[in-house]
Amino acid sequence: MVFKRLLGSLGVGGPTVDTVLDHGAAGPGQPLSGQIHLKGGDAGFDIEHITLELVARVEAETHEGEHEGVVVFDRCTVGGGFRLAEGEQRNIPFGVTLPWETPITELHGQSLGVVLGVRTELAVAGAKDKSDLDPLYVGPLPAQEAILEAFGQLGYGFKSADLELGRIGGTGQQLPFYQEIELIPPPEYAHTVSEIELTFLANPGGMEVVLETDKRAGLFSEGHDALNRHVVSHEGAAHRDWNAVVSSWISQLSEHHASHGTHSAHGHHDPYGSHAYKDHYDHGDQHGGHHRSGPGMGTVVAAGAAGLAVGVVGGIVAAEVIDEIGDAFECDDEGSGEEEA
Repeated sequence: MVFKRLLGSLGVGGPTVDTVLDHGAAGPGQPLSGQIHLKGGDAGFDIEHITLELVARVEAETHEGEHEGVVVFDRCTVGGGFRLAEGEQRNIPFGVTLPWETPITELHGQSLGVVLGVRTELAVAGAKDKSDLDPLYVGPLPAQEAILEAFGQLGYGFKSADLELGRIGGTGQQLPFYQEIELIPPPEYAHTVSEIELTFLANPGGMEVVLETDKRAGLFSEGHDALNRHVVSHEGAAHRDWNAVVSSWISQLSEHHASHGTHSAHGHHDPYGSHAYKDHYDHGDQHGGHHRSGPGMGTVVAAGAAGLAVGVVGGIVAAEVIDEIGDAFECDDEGSGEEEA
C-alpha cells in the first residue's frame, strides 16, 4: 500500500478524471452543465477539490509586437472533500453559469475560428493532481445573432474573429480581453471603410455594441480609426428592425470625421451612442491570467438571404479547433498553467 501511494504521488496508478459537457453550444450568461467522471486509482485517495476553469487564447499587442497566451477567465469549485476508494467510479454532475462576456465561438453551427476550453482540475491529497481539457462551444445571444444577421443582410461578409488582450475605455467591460469580429464591407462602402470590427459586451441587463472602422485615406485626408458604442436591451430583440438599427450605426460610423490619431464616437444620431476607445496594451495586473484568442484560420463568409453565413475552407476549422485545444492549452499547462502576455 505504501508503494502504491508512492507511485500515486508520482502520477502512476492515481485517480483519473474525464469531463463530459452536455451536448449543444452554451450561451453567454447562460448555464453550462455536464458530468465529471472519476475513476479511483490503485489505492484510495482523498479528493481535496474539483475545479473547473474556463480557458481561452488571446492576442496581446505590446511595444515588442504581437504575442499569444492562454488565459483563465473564470474558475469555479464544483466538488471535493471526499475519499475516492481504490478502483471506485463516481460521476459528479455540475452546473455553472458562463460570464456574460464569454466570446461566441460559432454562428449557425459553423466555427468562427475562436477556441475556448473547459479545464477540470482534480486536486488529490498525497498524489499528483490530474486535469482534463475539453473544447467549449458558445453560440450567440438572440440580440447578438440578430445583429450579425443584419450585417449579413446589408451585404457584409465575415473575415475573422479573435480575442484581444486589453480594455475598451468608456464601457462596462469586465473581462481583461474582448472579442473582435471583423466584417468586410459591401462594394458601396468599400471606398470609405476597409473593414468593421464588431465587439459585444453583454451584461444581465443588456449589451454594449462597439463598432470600429479603419477609414480609408482620401485625396485630401489621411486614414484613421473611428469608434462608436451603442447599448441595446435583451428584451424585445426578436421584434426590432435590426436592419434599420445596424444601417443607422454604419451611417454614423461612416460620417464621423474625427481628428487623425484619435478614437472617438459621437453617436449624435443614436441616443445610446457614446465615446469609447481601445487600450490594447494592458499595463496593469492580469489577475492571474484572464485572456484568450483564436487561431487565424482562413474562413470565407457568404452574405445571403439567411444573413451572415460562415463557410469553412476545406474543413480545416473543425480539425484545427480540436488540435488547438490540445496543443495550445496543454503545452501551457507544462509551465504555470497560465501565460502572462
